[in-house]
Amino acid sequence: MRPQAIGPRQLRYIEVMFEVLVFVYENYWRGAACPQWEQLGRKLSAVGFEPEEIQEALAWLTGLRVATRGLQTHGVAAHDAPDPHLIGQPAGADSMRIFSVEEQNRLGPHCLGFLHFMESAGVLSAQMREVVIDRAMASSTEMLCLDDLKIIVLMVYWSFGLEPDALVLDELCDDPGNRIAH
Repeated sequence: MRPQAIGPRQLRYIEVMFEVLVFVYENYWRGAACPQWEQLGRKLSAVGFEPEEIQEALAWLTGLRVATRGLQTHGVAAHDAPDPHLIGQPAGADSMRIFSVEEQNRLGPHCLGFLHFMESAGVLSAQMREVVIDRAMASSTEMLCLDDLKIIVLMVYWSFGLEPDALVLDELCDDPGNRIAH
């Protein structure tokens, strides 16, 4: 199956959806602080986002809410204090996540490597990784860039009501292109 080409308007649309997510993350510290979708939609419209972009982002956020609530009902809740035995625990040493061809194509080697790094460092549980993958696959883009995946990871933390520790936040928000070698 041949991948479809992405036109300039669609590429802008995809990028703006991630801009909407960043706006939501920056303005509503935790998912529980976020207003209802109708009110959020009005706020996004007031700051200049287009209705189509808002709808795309709200649909994506709805999927995030559903995925997060699904895990919380199965004992992976994190809205109060994070339980390191549930949220930060990497998958068992004898387990392995096999990515489908579609997931491999959408995520690419950089994103897959980053997910592996986060999980092996113990800062992204297997359950949270699955939510990240679900939301990555729900994006409209043909292949995610690492910066977009980092936004998704931040939004998953946000949805669980967690704030990544300082080193994780630095890794998610830092632009390696601006680093100065010592």
